[in-house]
Amino acid sequence: MITTLIADQLFDGKTLHVNRPISIEDGKIIAFDTVKGATETKVSGLLTAGFIDTQVNGGGGYLLNQDTNLHTLKAMSTAHAKFGSSSLLPTLITSNVQKIAQTADVISNAIAQHTPGIIGVHFEGPHISEPKKGIHSSEQIRSLSQQELDIYCRDDLGIKIVTLAPENVSCEIIKTLVAHNVHVCLGHSNATFEQAQAALAAGATGFTHLFNAMSALESRAPNMVGAALLDEHSWCGLILDGHHVHPSSAKLAYRAKAAHKMMLVTDSMSTIGSEQSKFHFDGHDINLIGDKLTSNSGQLAGSALDMITAVNNATQMLAIPLTDALNMASLYPAEFLGIADTRGQLSIGANADLTLLSTTNSSPRVVNTWIGGKALF
Repeated sequence: MITTLIADQLFDGKTLHVNRPISIEDGKIIAFDTVKGATETKVSGLLTAGFIDTQVNGGGGYLLNQDTNLHTLKAMSTAHAKFGSSSLLPTLITSNVQKIAQTADVISNAIAQHTPGIIGVHFEGPHISEPKKGIHSSEQIRSLSQQELDIYCRDDLGIKIVTLAPENVSCEIIKTLVAHNVHVCLGHSNATFEQAQAALAAGATGFTHLFNAMSALESRAPNMVGAALLDEHSWCGLILDGHHVHPSSAKLAYRAKAAHKMMLVTDSMSTIGSEQSKFHFDGHDINLIGDKLTSNSGQLAGSALDMITAVNNATQMLAIPLTDALNMASLYPAEFLGIADTRGQLSIGANADLTLLSTTNSSPRVVNTWIGGKALF
């Protein structure tokens, strides 16, 4: 069965089109035209590529760390799809090796079952820096063991990210991870500029939530933030919720870094897509006040950010066009993950992962999301 959608506007990742049809068959984009025999549907708004969130801890009332099972992954996918995300990397926050192994098995199962929206896994820690741990558990911070290396190098986990502190993980281990198709991100780190550069030379290609939990740019010590902004080949995740990064700092970073190397992430917790306003995590009582999550100790505890809000914040905080903000949520993360031929932009042969936005006001909202050509709402 062929379906043709005709939206008021269509953004394919490069060009904004008016009333351009897009035809879908077997979950793939087959034409930007009407096709004989297709079921045609007119939709109001802007049709764009589905968003890709490379750092998402929870959603729908569930946290991956606490409820490590397939039901949680499905709940997270459904919750974030309401806000335009068609692809997620569920993220495990610093944990023990048993939890890491359990998470890998659950992700493997989800990938084998083609669970909508789940494309891999992000292990954020535990090989990080104590001074920059944030809400991560001090008791679990440790060196990277052979057992953990074997888990990260599995080939049944889809797309893999490991966030680590390069001052605590050798360049040889980083090279091994990269050789086994792991995207190494630097974060939760107090590394020097030189240590960050060495990790980049060893194959690291990303920085986890730029500015947050990493050594800051100083006049005599560029440190990790300086390395991230100066490097032309790596990508930076940015949490644009107005709490993690000052809008002016974000704008300065956007101008300093090659624009197509900045991507939006949510770092969201379980509250997204749920009525939850407080929860307990790893010894912390965490409360949602307004749009900010803080622990009982006053620390930021992940975010309550969804991706369409991040997109809208990007247009306002960075003073950029909506199309550029959309690419920060779709095309650029796809390029970082090496999947831009199938996701992150609308092209012939790509997955029919789509998001329909209402453009009746200055802040677009999500009307519907398609994953593999199937509308979710």
